Amino acid sequence: MYTLLSGLYKYMFQKDEYCVLILGLDNAGKTTFLEQTKTKFSKNYKGMNLSKITTTVGLNIGTIDVGKARLMFWDLGGQEELQSLWDKYYAESHGVIYVIDSTDEERLGESKNAFEKMISSEVLEGVPLLVPSHITTSFWDNCHLPNCLSVSDIKTAFSDCAPKIGKRDCLVQPCSALSGQGVNDGIEWMVKCVIRNIHRPPRQKDIT
Repeated sequence: MYTLLSGLYKYMFQKDEYCVLILGLDNAGKTTFLEQTKTKFSKNYKGMNLSKITTTVGLNIGTIDVGKARLMFWDLGGQEELQSLWDKYYAESHGVIYVIDSTDEERLGESKNAFEKMISSEVLEGVPLLVPSHITTSFWDNCHLPNCLSVSDIKTAFSDCAPKIGKRDCLVQPCSALSGQGVNDGIEWMVKCVIRNIHRPPRQKDIT
C-alpha cells in the first residue's frame, strides 16, 4: 500500500528535475539562448531585453517545465578565468549545451580548446550534448552571411574531438538565439535525451 501511495504522490505532486549546463566562450550567446528558452517554454515569463544582456560573470539560473520533466539550466561565465569553475558543476549535470558563435571565426580555435577540455572530463561521460551553432541573425539567412560558419564547418573544425564525444547523444544544430529559431527543437531533443539516460537519474522536486 505504501509503495502505491508513494508512486501516486510522485505522479501527482513531483516532477523529475534535470540539471543542464550552458557552456561556451564569453559573448557566444549563452544567456540569450537561455532567455529564449525561458520565453518559449514558460507561459508567464516576459523575458528581458535581449539587447541589454551583458557578459555573464558567475552564474545565471533558469527553470522550465516540459511535460513531467523540469529542466534547471546553469548558464556559466565563459571567460578564460571562469572556465576553470565549470568542472565544479559536472557531477550534478544531466546534459550540456555548448554554444558556439558561428559568426566569430577568429575565436573558433579558442572555443574548440574549451570544448575539448570540457568533453575530456570523465565526470561527463555519457551526458547528452547539444551544440547550437548560434548566429547573430535568423538562421534562415545563414547562407547570406559571408563570415558565418555552417554546421558542416563546425563539425569539420571539431572533428578530432569526435572520439572524446563517444557514444553519447550529440546534436550539432543551427539556431539563432536572437530570433529564437531552432531553440525549441534543441530543447525538446535535450529533454528526450536526459529522460532516457538511465545512467543519470533525475532529482525529485515537488511541483510548485
